[in-house]
Amino acid sequence: MKIKERVLGRILQWWGPRGGLAQFHQPTGAVGHLAGWIMGRRSSNVARNHWAVRLLDVQPTDRVIELGCGPGVALAALATRAPRGLVVGVDHSRVMIRQARRRNRLATRAGRVRLVHTPVESLSISDGPFDAALAVNTVGMWRDPTARLRELARLLRPGGRIAVVSQPRCPGATAATSAAAAHELADQLAEAGFERIRTEMLDLDPPATGVIGHVAPADDTERADRPSRHEPGCARRRPDVDRP
Repeated sequence: MKIKERVLGRILQWWGPRGGLAQFHQPTGAVGHLAGWIMGRRSSNVARNHWAVRLLDVQPTDRVIELGCGPGVALAALATRAPRGLVVGVDHSRVMIRQARRRNRLATRAGRVRLVHTPVESLSISDGPFDAALAVNTVGMWRDPTARLRELARLLRPGGRIAVVSQPRCPGATAATSAAAAHELADQLAEAGFERIRTEMLDLDPPATGVIGHVAPADDTERADRPSRHEPGCARRRPDVDRP
């Protein structure tokens, strides 16, 4: 394991300054396939995705959607937790959809996992309402994230939940960078109408942050556009600097 991590680290150190990081945003062709291979095997990526799935507390019959499913690591964990439900993975990269399909081929054949190739800005889907939604290191790449989160809330049933996860990958990222990302994500969820927002942290380097929010229950008469509970004054920034 340590040898594999060192090899992957050296690949990223060499490749990143030569334009490789762009492939983690929009994987295409053979080089994008390599980016997906790294995302699917790097230990911190796998740990972060499995942790993100645990945050959602998925039940056996749940219907779950993941935005920016990448090579399908979280999809596989979601499908294991929802054997009688449905898991829908969405990604804007054909390369990632192909890798996710291979990683989840049995569940896909059984109809328990469905894959959709589309940008989140063009998402049109009829499989809802969903019980839960997940986005890992992708919200920072969306145009107008609050608007997208508001649209996603409409796909969730009353009382449904969402987990948005970020592990900043910018050079020099620290726990403070992760905390700033958490504040911004929480603000965006609150602005999109989610409530009962809470933040969790995973001890990685830098830490991964998960922000969980809920759609108002059907009998909740309070307005969902209440202000964020988190401390104000944090600088606005892209929470997800790159995808891996």
